[in-house]
Amino acid sequence: GDPKGEGGLLGAFPQAPAPRLVRTCFLRVPMAMQADPTEGRSELLSVSFNQDFGCFACGMDNGFRIYNCDPFKETFRRAFNVKGGIGSVEMLFRCNLLALVGGGANPKFPTNIVKIWDDHQNRAIGELMFRSEVKAVKLRRDRVVVVLLHKIYVYRFSDLKLLDQISTIKNSRGLVALCPDKANIVLACPGVTKGNVRVELYNSRKSQLINAHEGELVGISLNLNGTRLATASEKGTIIRVFDTQSGELLKELRRGIERVNINCIVFNKTSEYLACSSDKGTVHIFSCLPRKAQDGTALAEAGDGTGRSASAAPGPGSTARQNMGSGLAILRKMGIPGVPKYVDSEWSFAQVRHVEGRTICAFGSKPNTIIVVGMDGSYLLSSFAEPGECEKISYARFIRGPREDDESGMGASPSMLPTAQAVHPHSSALPAAAASNDANHPPASTSPPSTAPSPPSAPSAPSLPKPALQPGNAAPPPPTPPEALTAAAPPRPKEDGAPGLDM
Repeated sequence: GDPKGEGGLLGAFPQAPAPRLVRTCFLRVPMAMQADPTEGRSELLSVSFNQDFGCFACGMDNGFRIYNCDPFKETFRRAFNVKGGIGSVEMLFRCNLLALVGGGANPKFPTNIVKIWDDHQNRAIGELMFRSEVKAVKLRRDRVVVVLLHKIYVYRFSDLKLLDQISTIKNSRGLVALCPDKANIVLACPGVTKGNVRVELYNSRKSQLINAHEGELVGISLNLNGTRLATASEKGTIIRVFDTQSGELLKELRRGIERVNINCIVFNKTSEYLACSSDKGTVHIFSCLPRKAQDGTALAEAGDGTGRSASAAPGPGSTARQNMGSGLAILRKMGIPGVPKYVDSEWSFAQVRHVEGRTICAFGSKPNTIIVVGMDGSYLLSSFAEPGECEKISYARFIRGPREDDESGMGASPSMLPTAQAVHPHSSALPAAAASNDANHPPASTSPPSTAPSPPSAPSAPSLPKPALQPGNAAPPPPTPPEALTAAAPPRPKEDGAPGLDM
């Protein structure tokens, strides 16, 4: 049953063949951020990284766009003519399949429907329909996860069969984290009580309940292999890192002492570093390595005039730096009363300052680099090779005014400092696979692709070279939606002649 009334169930329709994935890249989960509906109309509705942080996707009020992170460049855009608002775009690494949810003043799709979009065919090949608004969607090669206000549904990607449903506390932020490691299926989400995190370890068939904070959760993140969990509460002063198997608290990282809204928490690929962004205008970078034992004589020199001191203890062969510590921590160790507890905390060793508005962040492909993307349409690449304030490497404005953007057309390149680059999209034919028959009746309705042929697309622009799939990393099986449980919309004609997404 569905006590919250968020599921849907309507009727059944036959299936049609579904496309195979063209190619797949590797690693980790995106984090999305949506525009505040109380603000003035913004052309940019949402922004989120793909699983390996090599790209980010923008939901626009007239379609969506894909940008490569390093080097920074626009790689693709899909523009819809009318009612084209996309409130959420979830990429599946770098392949042609995406999960789309409508948004903005004129949504392309209803906000209670998730569309599995094949951009080579320029149409939806499946859908999941609910009775309430979709708050977030996460993808991995074998799972589709949909977040509603009080429920999370987990589907198998290959046939959209419902595998699990999880009840949560009110989750208006759509908090969920999904590990992309093909050998380890881990999901983290809010529990049913305030401040608790539920970790589903599907490979070992067990759940872990972690009492992470006293206040309401505002951030949840998993590392790439699902062994570490980072959380933040509505207070925004502390980030805690836990072991997902045991629930043990491993690190307590202090962002600051003032209350802020945390926008993003992210690990780097090796889990040596963690970064967070907030509405305070600073991105903080922490070390997640074990802290070197310190006593009164081992404290390093204070470096920033705040009473915090740097203590360098990188692991063998690692360039990681130690977090800052307070020089007053020795007073607590001596048992002197009245010394506040926060002096024992670990503070960030590097910061990106003066970032405007709401941002998300991710670690770059090059060592000791971090990428910050803002809802104001800004991109910033910085280096944290040295502790303290990060060194700016490059900056870009990839979203311009509506009039400028309308004049620029499909091939427009973002404004880039110090350089600007443009890339042409290209298309590729897709093989088809027969769909399987599945009579499962999930609480959310599913719809198959239409069998009607699509009009021929316009000739594609010159193709970029396609990297071959690496051995042992073949594309996953094709999504073959089950029997529909809702009336399928008539096939839409192609609304523009743009070639399909294939980066």
